[in-house]
Amino acid sequence: MQNNIVEVTDASFDTDVLQQSGVVLVDFWAEWCGPCKALAPILADLANDYEGEVRVAKVNADDNPGSSERFSVRGLPSMLVFVDGIEQERLLGAISKTRLAATLDKYIGA
Repeated sequence: MQNNIVEVTDASFDTDVLQQSGVVLVDFWAEWCGPCKALAPILADLANDYEGEVRVAKVNADDNPGSSERFSVRGLPSMLVFVDGIEQERLLGAISKTRLAATLDKYIGA
């Protein structure tokens, strides 16, 4: 785990995401994806900013095709917002920290 970010695999997805209470932001990414790399420091900032309020998780889509398939992730980066294990929203592509924070704020304490 780096900077409060949980590395999630196909095997750990249920435990790390679906069985968590509260808000979980899951980033589906890949090594070759330029926008994914640009998003990494933003996610690290958010993980610190929202520590204790939002769990930030990353899934390497190449290494964990089961999770990508299960949630119909077609493009990278894709960020899925789960609340109490239920997908609430998904954001595609490189997104600003401001937009991501505004999205998370909608679900905190909801």
